[in-house]
Amino acid sequence: MKAAAFAYARATSVVNALELLAAHGDRAKVLSGGQSLMPAMNLRLVSPDILVDIGGLHELHGITVKGDVLVIGALTRHVDLLRSPEVAAHAPLLRDAVAHVAHPAIRNRGTIGGSLAHADPASELPACTLALDATIVVRGPGGERRIAATDFFRGIYETALSAEELLVAVEFPVAAQGSTFFFQEFARRHGDYAIAGLAARAIVKDRAFADLKLGFFAVGDRPLLAAAARRLTDVSITTATLAEALAALAGELNPQGDQQASPVMRRHLAGVLLRRSVATLLARPELDVGVAR
Repeated sequence: MKAAAFAYARATSVVNALELLAAHGDRAKVLSGGQSLMPAMNLRLVSPDILVDIGGLHELHGITVKGDVLVIGALTRHVDLLRSPEVAAHAPLLRDAVAHVAHPAIRNRGTIGGSLAHADPASELPACTLALDATIVVRGPGGERRIAATDFFRGIYETALSAEELLVAVEFPVAAQGSTFFFQEFARRHGDYAIAGLAARAIVKDRAFADLKLGFFAVGDRPLLAAAARRLTDVSITTATLAEALAALAGELNPQGDQQASPVMRRHLAGVLLRRSVATLLARPELDVGVAR
C-alpha cells in the first residue's frame, strides 16, 4: 500500500515548526528520521493531512555533557549514539540498546526523539529512558517543559506530548560511580521487533544492589519500570528473594499476544530476563541456572 495524499512543509526553525503544528493541530505529523512514521503511513495506520519535516533543524542535533547531565538533541541519530564517546562514558546502556535497533539503514536515519515520540512498546530506547531516569524536554506554545520518562509514555503509540508540542531533547543523569548495566532482548532474528526485552541499571555494593532499575519492553502497551526491582534492593540476593521478585514482576506484566508470541511466552521471557540480569549484574551465574536459553 501507499500513503494517502498529504501536504508537506519543511520547518526552518523550531519556532517555525511550532507555528506549523499550532496551525494544523492533530492533523499534522512531525517527520524526523521517518523510519517508523513512513511505514505506518504506507499501511494507512496514520493518515496526516500534513507532514512537518524537522530533519534540517541543526539546533536539535548533538550530544553534550552539561555538569552532571548528558543532553542529547532530539534529532541525534541512532548511529551517532553508537559512535559517541560521551554516550559510552556516561550512558553506555544507550549504546548497547541501539546496537539492537533494526538494521544499519534504519540506524543511519532513525533518531532518538522520533523513537521516543513514536512510543512503540517494542522499542528499545523508551525502556532505556526509564532505567536511566531520563527527562524528556518538549517545547510548545506555552514554552518549554520537562517530563520525567516515567510520566511520558501513556500507552501504545501514545505519549504526554500534545499535538502542538515538539520533543527537542532528552536529558540523562551521568552514570554514578559504581553503575553497571545490562541489556538483552529476545527476537526471532536480530533486527526484528523484540518479543521481550530488558534495559537495566544497577549500583552494586558488596554483591548486593544498592540501586536497581529494570526497564522492560515488548511486554505491555508501554515500557515498564518494574516495581519488582525494589524486592531486590538492599537485600541479600538468594533464590528465595529472586523468586519473590519474579512473582512480583508477573503481577505487573500485561503482555499482549500477536503473531510473534503469546502472552504466556512474553511473561516467561520477561522472567528469564530478570533472572539473567540479576546474575549478570552481580556476576553470580548460579542465579541463572536452570533457565531455558
